[in-house]
Amino acid sequence: MKLLGLIGGTSWHSTEVYYRLINEKVGSIIGTDSNPPLLMYSMNIQLMRSGDRESINAEYLRVARMLEQAGAEAIIICANTPHMVYTYVQPKISIPILHIAHAVGQQASRVGLKRLGLLGNRPTMTKGFIQHYLDEHFGISVSTLPEKFVERSHQYISKELTQGIFSDDARDFYLCQICRFKEKGMDGVILGCTELPILLEKEAAELPMIETTQLHAQMAVDFILSD
Repeated sequence: MKLLGLIGGTSWHSTEVYYRLINEKVGSIIGTDSNPPLLMYSMNIQLMRSGDRESINAEYLRVARMLEQAGAEAIIICANTPHMVYTYVQPKISIPILHIAHAVGQQASRVGLKRLGLLGNRPTMTKGFIQHYLDEHFGISVSTLPEKFVERSHQYISKELTQGIFSDDARDFYLCQICRFKEKGMDGVILGCTELPILLEKEAAELPMIETTQLHAQMAVDFILSD
């Protein structure tokens, strides 16, 4: 098995899900009496909340280089928003970062989805790093929410979901936004926050939900077990 480096901590709740999923998925293939070798670094979530892009880029580069030097053969970032550092960090290291949008694009293409709504926090919906990747590599168009709903989504994620609070109000809000995406002609929706699948895991929505966490974890497993 190949050695994978994980950068987590934003939030630890989603990192825990990544760790469990990767181990469960590998175990289902090689047997539960074994588990994959993993290197993990857990960030302090306050760095991402600071919004200081220069400091965020520098810290992710430092950690990525540390994991590479420790023997990691690839890196996975255990959240959506930190992928904003991809274009800065990837050219400066010699091992691949497994991009979450690539996992989304592969799944959307497999099931024929070409117009997707994107749910997440403010940076994920407004910085364009998911949208641009999907457009460039898969020809998939992505729409986000009006500004007033972007702010509400950001508040639910930063004040509740990343702190392990999964309220009925938040659940109703996101189900309503999925309905809005359907009315706009979207044929699927990206759950672009690693806590959103936790919030909506038992819900029936108006559109197919692309769960980035599950797909990204499977991408990690495919790499670990690749020749």
